Amino acid sequence: MSERWKYQLKVGLPWGIFMSIVMVFFGVSNKPFMEQIQSRFFYFQMACFLIVGVFVLGYSSWKSKIRKEGRK
Repeated sequence: MSERWKYQLKVGLPWGIFMSIVMVFFGVSNKPFMEQIQSRFFYFQMACFLIVGVFVLGYSSWKSKIRKEGRK
């Protein structure tokens, strides 16, 4: 696996998991915690956050890292 993909996974996966958990806690006032976790929407939302985290956030972070290293 290339260094870029390792970096993207290292940045994107924690962000996606964190955002999923935060969104569950914001929805606790509307639905109980366990009901949210068991819904299909939660897993769809988590998959979307993970995909965006790895591909968008991870890639932009990688590009930023490369630019910073190039300036040194």
